[in-house]
Parts: sequence; C-alpha cells; structure tokens
Amino acid sequence: MLGRKMQDALNEQINAELYSAYLYLSMSAYVESVKMPGMAHWMRLQTGEEQEHAMKLFGHVVERGGRVTLKAIDTPQAEWASPLAAFEGAYAHEQKVTGLINDLVKVAREEKDTAADAFLQWFVKEQVEEEETADEIVQKLKKIVGAPDGLRALDGELGQRQ
Repeated sequence: MLGRKMQDALNEQINAELYSAYLYLSMSAYVESVKMPGMAHWMRLQTGEEQEHAMKLFGHVVERGGRVTLKAIDTPQAEWASPLAAFEGAYAHEQKVTGLINDLVKVAREEKDTAADAFLQWFVKEQVEEEETADEIVQKLKKIVGAPDGLRALDGELGQRQ
C-alpha cells in the first residue's frame, strides 16, 4: 500500500513531468518558428519522453493502490533569445527535475517505502542521461555561435534522433 506522503509526492512529480512535456513542446514550437526543424523534431521527441515519465509514475501510483490526482499545468515560457538559449533552458530544467527526483527518493527513504525507492532508481539514472544530453547540445551550440553552417549541420544532426 502506498502511503499518503509518498502518494502526494508522486502526484506532484506527475504534474512536473507533464509540465516538462509542455515546456519541451513550447521549445519545439519556438525552434520551429526560427526554421530549425531538426531541433524542433528533437524537442517533440523529448516531449514524448516526458509524457512517458509521467505515465510510469501514474502506473506506479495505481499499482500500489494509490489515487492519482491531476492538477493544472503551468503555462511554459514561449520565447527564447536563440536556439542556444532554449537548450540552456532545457539543461537548467533537467537539473531542476533531477532535484525533484532526488527529493522523491528522500521521501521514499524517510517513509521506508522500499518499493518506491527501487522504482525511483530508474528515474535517477534517467536524469543523469537527460542532463548529459542537454549539456552536450548546449556545448555544441556554444562552439558554433556565429557559424550558420555549423548551426544548420547541428540542426540536421538533431533531426536524426530516433
């Protein structure tokens, strides 16, 4: 049985993951508007990943006899100064999500909920990957500032994401 404190914390994280999806979708719309279709494709796939994360959490709450309660999703930012700024925002957001996941692990351990702790380890590993990927793109974008050919090449590379 899922304890109330853990259930509430997981419901908050479901909301955070859905917000993440909404944020990436907004980033996709932005980079599409500045004619970076590969980056837009990358962001749309990231939107889907965030939705999958929310559904994993949803499933865990249900499996444990808990009750999922959904809240309103905040409106995400809609404009960025550049594709670099958008990806810097994505990286900062992933760092924030890592903190949220770490807080969930702390709640699981405080509540002695070993099932939730074990379940959350997937998210801990996923956040390492999420941060690494976003930072890698930021670093590439920083190297090609002022180089339109480099930006187009990176856009093409990001458009190959499966």
